[in-house]
Amino acid sequence: MARIKYYYDTESCKYERVKVSSWDIVTNLLGFLSVSLILAVGIFYAYSNYFESPEVAQLKKENEELNIYYDLLANEMSAANQMLSNLQERDDYVYRVIFEADPIPTSIRTAGVGGTNRYKDLMDEDLEREDLIVDTYSRIDQLKKQMYIQTKSYDEILEMAGNKEALYSALPAIQPVSNEELKRLSSGYGMRIDPILKVRKMHYGVDFSAPRGTPIYATGDGVVTRVVTSFGDFGKWVEIDHGFGYITRYAHMDRHMVRRGQKVKRGEQIGMVGNTGKSTSPHCHYEVIKDGKKINPVHYFYQDLGPTEYEEILRLASIENQSLGSY
Repeated sequence: MARIKYYYDTESCKYERVKVSSWDIVTNLLGFLSVSLILAVGIFYAYSNYFESPEVAQLKKENEELNIYYDLLANEMSAANQMLSNLQERDDYVYRVIFEADPIPTSIRTAGVGGTNRYKDLMDEDLEREDLIVDTYSRIDQLKKQMYIQTKSYDEILEMAGNKEALYSALPAIQPVSNEELKRLSSGYGMRIDPILKVRKMHYGVDFSAPRGTPIYATGDGVVTRVVTSFGDFGKWVEIDHGFGYITRYAHMDRHMVRRGQKVKRGEQIGMVGNTGKSTSPHCHYEVIKDGKKINPVHYFYQDLGPTEYEEILRLASIENQSLGSY
């Protein structure tokens, strides 16, 4: 029950009852509601800015944790990329050099994994951090692709390693005639004077002068592919396919001692020094062909020569003199 209020009227010297009008009630109520609203807004503002709900606090904590783990993941990916880069360099500049294989082109190693359409499903999700998520997926895909290429490279190297023993046996690694005193190499690879035409011409092999009948040896394991007798150029000559892209030729023979299709071993006699074809004196003209290109044979004379002897052979082969045959 509402309390009745009185006031003292000085004119009548009596206590009179306070009369409250409807407007006064409405005014008081509006005032109360206004104050309450202001207080509510103030409390809400203060709470929103200085206090967090448990849900917001939990979300912020999760977001901070995700940022921390993303940074850790980014660091791990950078470390993995650096490790992969080291493996790629060792692959290209050590293993592939040892096995005489071409490095994997950079364009293949760094090729992309597809455009933005690859991540269309993610982009259609309208994610808040779409750029961050797509970038992370892209880096992971790039790393996976490079790792796949590297594993395929190691498969190839393992296969080459399995063939390494056969490669060593096939390499034309000795001189085709006995040359212990290093006096038989008479003309090297390069521009030389043609003995018949008396002009400078490219000499694609090396000449070993030796008496007629001196043994000629296969310089590496292989299969005899050609046994030829002609009256010009090489005269009687033999060609051996060693595999791995290597072919050797032995020209101006006096006599063949092998047949086509015959397998030969390094150091096995295949013929005798002669003076056949366009030859001015008994000698063995010797060529090495790698992947279809004629190369300097002296670069392979390392198995039967020491360092000092090899240096002397290089010096003799570099002298620009007259070759012993015309080609």
